[in-house]
Amino acid sequence: MSPRASTGASTHTPARGDRARGERFPEVAEGTAPVPTGRGLRALRQAAIACKRCDLWRPATQTVFGEGPARARVFVIGEQPGDREDLAGEPFVGPAGHIFDRAIEELGLDRRTMYVTNAVKHFKFELRGKRRIHKQPNPAEQKACQLWLERELAVVKPEIVVCLGAIAAKAVFGSKFRLMKQHGEWQDLADGRRAFATMHPSWVLRQRSDAEREAAYRTFRADLALLTELETRH
Repeated sequence: MSPRASTGASTHTPARGDRARGERFPEVAEGTAPVPTGRGLRALRQAAIACKRCDLWRPATQTVFGEGPARARVFVIGEQPGDREDLAGEPFVGPAGHIFDRAIEELGLDRRTMYVTNAVKHFKFELRGKRRIHKQPNPAEQKACQLWLERELAVVKPEIVVCLGAIAAKAVFGSKFRLMKQHGEWQDLADGRRAFATMHPSWVLRQRSDAEREAAYRTFRADLALLTELETRH
């Protein structure tokens, strides 16, 4: 989800992550991350749950790891979990996720075939009364989480990478990438993969009027339509 406020923010007072559920995870020192005990996504997920490379694990309810097929052809990267994702422990299940789902469904694509994750695995927020409002992860927090994104890519080995939002795009293309100028364009990555970026779906929700939201949605869907080229080639 976007670091800005979204509709439907919860009044939930967060527990201390998965730790509040009575589950036991390996203890690691502050500023470090556990080493996965295996090579697959399950081992990677379990290790990420105990990560303390930055301080975002403290207020978050839980780590929100990626989900999808272990050998997905398309790998989708968002920015960070939102309020709904933090509570559910699943990526893209809030208002922005619904926009993403609507767009790919209209394009005849199936989210269940994609691996969907975020560049940052914990929800960063500030309290306004009882509401939890998104805050953008700072560069150090984004860098701390890069390790998990790289490991996910190494395990899944996708052909195509889709970046939703500037944080995701810069994690893949570097700090010089300019989302508003370069969105919707195929990029060739050094490892041979193809990739493109588009705006985060919460960008659609942030538009002020119905007309602006509809125009933003058409732009977002048009960028995602690049994925339909894969269907015509295979």
